Amino acid sequence: MNVRAAIIGTTTWGTTLGILLAQNNVPVTILARTAAEANTLSMDRRNNRFLPDSPFPECLAITSQPEIALRKSDLVVVAVPSERLRENVRQITPHLRPRTIVLSATKGLELPGAQRMSQVLADELPSELHPSICVLSGPNLAKEIVQGKPASTVIACQNPEPAQQVRDALMSASFRVYTSGDVLGVELAGALKNIVALGAGIGDGMDAGENAKASFITRGLAEITRLGIAAGADPLTFAGLAGLGDVAATCSSRLSRNRFVGEQLAKGHSWSDIRASMDNVAEGVNATRAALIMAKDLGVEMPIAEMASRVLFEGLSPQRAMAELMARPPRSEW
Repeated sequence: MNVRAAIIGTTTWGTTLGILLAQNNVPVTILARTAAEANTLSMDRRNNRFLPDSPFPECLAITSQPEIALRKSDLVVVAVPSERLRENVRQITPHLRPRTIVLSATKGLELPGAQRMSQVLADELPSELHPSICVLSGPNLAKEIVQGKPASTVIACQNPEPAQQVRDALMSASFRVYTSGDVLGVELAGALKNIVALGAGIGDGMDAGENAKASFITRGLAEITRLGIAAGADPLTFAGLAGLGDVAATCSSRLSRNRFVGEQLAKGHSWSDIRASMDNVAEGVNATRAALIMAKDLGVEMPIAEMASRVLFEGLSPQRAMAELMARPPRSEW
């Protein structure tokens, strides 16, 4: 394909997307944080920290210099934690080419304003690039995808053409890519499902059983859908890959960081101790805070998010949180 790409971030997901693009014969340059990191990745020809069993294809390069990574790139994929997305975009903006497609592969919300990643990009990028801002979400456990196991994702953009270009660059026999015009819904679903995954992990850690887990996932999906609809998202988005699909994956897989955090909370570990033990970021923690900010502004009830917040930040025991959720007044399902 007549496309060149840059990946901002040496995260598990950023590295995976770089490998996918390179396997499709798209020349890719990964932008590392430091010269030392870039040198290590270049010499090892793999990301030994996160994906030691996945060698880099020949057309994947690494640099620590934004001007080198971006000078010929038509597609720039930002795959960094949400709390560091803004600073990374500020660093790369002076080096972006006109008409570059910028794709957010980050599933999170920025505090303190609960801004979506596309909103952060719009804040920092020149206005001429705004029509080409895209977002990616779906049931995308990176370690499975980089192994070539079948998976799907969705690319959302206000304009169909940039989304289709990203789709064509990423699509392969094992990675099916859909497109959407609902940027708001795809981003909110991708960020908010992590709250459900935290709760599902708590249930697993308490050995609450499969009935409890199915019930919790269903009510959690209903809760985040309510918030999405109130914010202006298409309800169908929450029944799609970015919503139901991602909820199913992150609530069930042992590869899910957010599910792991919930499981550890149920075992009595504090969030601060869990965070110190992790290499990767669990976006559901900040998403819980951001969701409650949005819920207050929009007048939406989110009991699951409220309980997750109290467990994470106020010392409420998972057992007590479950008891309080079960004791809520009876009501119609819909």
